[in-house]
Amino acid sequence: MWYVLGAIGLVIIISLAYYAGQLLWQVKQKSLEQEAQKKKRLDYVTSSIAHIAKAMQADQCEFSEGVLRIWVLLEHYNSEQTAPKDYKTTYPGFASLYDVIKDMPTHDARKKLGKQERHKMDLVRWNAEKEHEEQIRLDIDSIAKEFA
Repeated sequence: MWYVLGAIGLVIIISLAYYAGQLLWQVKQKSLEQEAQKKKRLDYVTSSIAHIAKAMQADQCEFSEGVLRIWVLLEHYNSEQTAPKDYKTTYPGFASLYDVIKDMPTHDARKKLGKQERHKMDLVRWNAEKEHEEQIRLDIDSIAKEFA
C-alpha cells in the first residue's frame, strides 16, 4: 500500500517538475523575444538618426525638420538605455532650436493657420536656425559619429 502511495506521489512530483520546467522555458523564450524586439527597435532608431543627420549634413533637410525628427528619436533611444544621456547638454544647438519650434503646428494644423501667422512662425523658425546654425552643425557631426 505504501509503495502505491509513494509511486503516486512520485508521479505527481515529476509532473509538477515538468510543468514548472515548461513554464520556465516559456518565460525564457518570451524574454529572448523581447530582447530581440528591443534590439530591432534600437537598430531602427539608430539607423533613422544616422540617415537624417547625413541628410542635414548634405543640406538636403532643413535644420528645423531634422531637429524635430532627430530629437524625438533621441528621446526614444534614450528611454531604452540603462544609462540615459542628457542630450540637452550634449547637443545644445539641437536643444535650443527644438525649444523654439517644438510647439509650432505642422501638417494640417499649419495649413489651417492664416498666411500672416505662418509667416510669423517661419520668421521665428528661420531666425532660430540662423542663430544656432554653427552649434547645430557641430551637433550634427557629433550625432553622425555617435550613430554611424
